[in-house]
Amino acid sequence: MRIVIAGGHGKIALHLERLLATRGDTPVGLIRNPDHAEDVRAAGAEPVLVDLEGTTVTRLTEKVVGADAVVFAAGAGPGSGAARKETVDRDAARLLADAASLAGVRRYIMVSAIGVDDGPAPGSDPVWAAYVEAKRAADDDLRGRSLETDWTILRPGRLTNEPGTGRVRLAPKVEKAEISREDVAAVIVALLDEPATIGQVLELVAGDTPITEAVRAAAA
Repeated sequence: MRIVIAGGHGKIALHLERLLATRGDTPVGLIRNPDHAEDVRAAGAEPVLVDLEGTTVTRLTEKVVGADAVVFAAGAGPGSGAARKETVDRDAARLLADAASLAGVRRYIMVSAIGVDDGPAPGSDPVWAAYVEAKRAADDDLRGRSLETDWTILRPGRLTNEPGTGRVRLAPKVEKAEISREDVAAVIVALLDEPATIGQVLELVAGDTPITEAVRAAAA
């Protein structure tokens, strides 16, 4: 499969690219900084230069034509202000969905965040609140595209850089906890292989169930 990954130099994306390349797929990492191209190549993916905040839907469509699926794993990242939460976490996700639709790519996996439907807690830091609202808006937009998009929304808990364990908790609602980025990437691979997860919103934290079993159970 040819899988286009937005945010191709992020830590989840690099793990995902390695996993896909190892099993013989063709990952494509969308990056905005040409200095990141070598890291993407080292992960086994094809780097494609595009600034999701500065491109058009026509240009982005050209980047995803021929893909079997797209994965939105981009994010404004820590240290960015509220405005970039909107332009990346919300608007870029929507733009990728528009481009995928124009390119005829139905499968779309969104990497969101646990609990965003609840909204930000009262008194939250304004930047954090903007992040939560941006993620919720992007998810809502994707859920409204069921006629044109075979979407799955994955909502991980607090991300860590610990090595993956291969064991998780995955369900429409789970108690908030941590999850390694490596395990998030492995779950995305399993979701790509399981069409019965289309149309589902799934929360993800570390747990005791092997990933393939957890995805199979969620699909059931």
